[in-house]
Amino acid sequence: MSDKRRQLVKLFLSTLYLSAFTFGGGYVIITLMKKKFVDEYHWIEEEEMLDLVAIAQSVPGPIAVNGAIVIGYKLAGIMGMLVSILGTILPPFFIIFVISFFYEAFQTNPYVKAMLDGMQSGVGAIIAIVVYDMGCGVVATKNVLSIAIMIGAFIATAIFNINVIYVILVCGAIGLIKTIVKTRRKI
Repeated sequence: MSDKRRQLVKLFLSTLYLSAFTFGGGYVIITLMKKKFVDEYHWIEEEEMLDLVAIAQSVPGPIAVNGAIVIGYKLAGIMGMLVSILGTILPPFFIIFVISFFYEAFQTNPYVKAMLDGMQSGVGAIIAIVVYDMGCGVVATKNVLSIAIMIGAFIATAIFNINVIYVILVCGAIGLIKTIVKTRRKI
């Protein structure tokens, strides 16, 4: 088996595994993707992972699928993107398919309800870890502008309750201006 094919299989199995055992949405799977692709496989640098997450969050659609798209494309081009999408969407598709048959029984079962309540607590803890890890990653860069954007975005959403769409648009505009200025200085 060629290296490219082996990487595609590993990418598919990794995204399938992460998607099958992740509860709580896109922020949780992003953390697990970071652990898998940055810490375990060393396929992506941590700073690059932060950039990919920012791209995944700034486009419409589920974060898990968007994250799989950008990481799969980064690692293996179009085939990597397709394999990652397939690995990410198959588990939820089958889980929802099965749950739809037993929805009435699940809806009134107190044990299932207690299990889901417990999972919500775990999801909250995992999201807190994601925020902490990503914040530490930004602070570790010692880039004053990035740290100021992070603090400003937090204040805008948490304190002033500004819609996240406006915060993303402003952050994107700041990033665009920064890139244009940086590019002109090189010329």
